[in-house]
Amino acid sequence: MEWRWDFTFEILPRMLWATGNTLLAAGIGYLIALVVGLILMLGQRTPYRIVNFIVREVVEFIRSTPLLVQLFFVFFVAPQFGIKLTAWTSAMLTIGLHFGTYLSEVYRGALEGVPKAQWEACRALNFSTAYTYRRVVLPQAFPIALPGMGNYLVGIFKDTPLLATIGVAELMHTANALGAETYRYLEPYTMVGFIFLIISLPAAMGLRRLEAAVAKAQGKVKH
Repeated sequence: MEWRWDFTFEILPRMLWATGNTLLAAGIGYLIALVVGLILMLGQRTPYRIVNFIVREVVEFIRSTPLLVQLFFVFFVAPQFGIKLTAWTSAMLTIGLHFGTYLSEVYRGALEGVPKAQWEACRALNFSTAYTYRRVVLPQAFPIALPGMGNYLVGIFKDTPLLATIGVAELMHTANALGAETYRYLEPYTMVGFIFLIISLPAAMGLRRLEAAVAKAQGKVKH
């Protein structure tokens, strides 16, 4: 089968529209994951052991099950319990919850990377917990967490093809639809691969530059 450029330009508008949907899905899912991760991280740092235990087990359970299974459960199984969500809502919530568990571990590791002496000094100076986090701990923890946060952003983007399984009109879903309509799969699937490559590589480079800029701003040399 030969490559048809006329067909490529014919389907290009639909592929670009699907690219926008993919970026939107990845962006919203990531924002939800950032918040969910913070909540789960704080849940593991409370003085209440039962809360710590429950949150920790929930995090481990979600991290130990595939994203695809979770998507199917939220979209196909939840309605049997009276919880009916659209494909988009199911996708955003599932991505946010799934990757939020990973980000919670990134946050936790970053906080543990801040020297204990910093916490002790803040307590000695009678700083409030909120002030300690905002002005002392988080500015030091953010550069530690940044690489992991960036990796999961790219990871969410590359996992968006799974959303096609529940009917979200992202890149892979659109490529499948075009293939079924025209019986040509070479161009749509190749374009999907190139689009992911074109977006992922600059994004990864941008994240590395951001890490280097943050490290430089803090007086650290990042090679």
